[in-house]
Amino acid sequence: MGKGRRVGLVGTVAGVGAAGIGAAVGLRHVAVGRVRLRPDPDADEPFGELRGRELTVEASDGLPLHVEVDGPDDAALTLVFSHGYTLNRHSWHYQRRDLRGSFRMVFWDQRSHGRSGRSDPTNATIEQTGDDLYAVIRATVRPDRPVVLVGHSMGGMSIMALADRHPELFERQVVGVAVANTSCGDMAELTLGLPLVLAKVVRPLAPRTLRGLGRRAELVERARGLGADLAFVVTRKMAFADRHVSPTVVDFLEQMIRATPIDVIAEFYPALMAHDKVACLDVLGRVPTLVLAGGEDRLTPAVHARRIAEALPDAELVEVEEAGHVLPLEYPGVVTGGLRRLIDRVRPEREEERTA
Repeated sequence: MGKGRRVGLVGTVAGVGAAGIGAAVGLRHVAVGRVRLRPDPDADEPFGELRGRELTVEASDGLPLHVEVDGPDDAALTLVFSHGYTLNRHSWHYQRRDLRGSFRMVFWDQRSHGRSGRSDPTNATIEQTGDDLYAVIRATVRPDRPVVLVGHSMGGMSIMALADRHPELFERQVVGVAVANTSCGDMAELTLGLPLVLAKVVRPLAPRTLRGLGRRAELVERARGLGADLAFVVTRKMAFADRHVSPTVVDFLEQMIRATPIDVIAEFYPALMAHDKVACLDVLGRVPTLVLAGGEDRLTPAVHARRIAEALPDAELVEVEEAGHVLPLEYPGVVTGGLRRLIDRVRPEREEERTA
């Protein structure tokens, strides 16, 4: 394994447990009232408002994918960002804001998410999102220009699927990879922070529950709209670990999740649980890689990141001990700083310096 780094950050990990309906009434006053009233440095942050040049990319099955490009088409290096499950391109807000003007960047909505087209349920697979990423790269980056791939959660899995299905890209065009809060497999063993005995009971119920909710999508969507306070509490407890996280950031994340239809969530869930791309790590190992993990991540625990980093010969592992599942929003500086280091290692001008 390459360099290993563990980042200890000040803050107390918020207590996370199963959020029951009875507890929700009291929690609303604490987490929604008092938390939202405290000073919030991110209150005026223009979440969801950053825009680039828009284009539509056709996927292999004809589905329209929404893509936005920041930066000149003749840039020496392009970063392509793939977001996570139930999110959209705006989840990269801080990275887009802070790297804008320095690099050419491509952001896209994965199928059935954001402004991309609604997928046929049979194509709600990680293999297909890998092919979608391939279509996005071909449509937005010239074949002779290098690319750095950046993925969060399911976005990291899409990168692995791309490596599995199009390994030749990692020989001639992809020069670096950064993944955050992701996994190469064994997702079905997750406990979601529950005691192991309880997790073994809950795990088999989740697919059937989601399928049932998906069949009652209209009713569920109405209920989701009415339960904003409870959604705020659950999002804060499950996605974040730092108790000082901005309530505006929590709201922003919850809104992205709520904007994803429940039937889409149900359709992709089996693909995530069945995800197994250990074999593709040899392909990722051809390029420098940044692997980011949250020490309190309940959805893709840090052990998954360590497993990926250990399998790669040129990986930098950054583990933020007091972080949850959304590092790009919870600790954006750590993610952006890591990307800058990775870019510095792979940027074309450095390669020219080495060969001069």
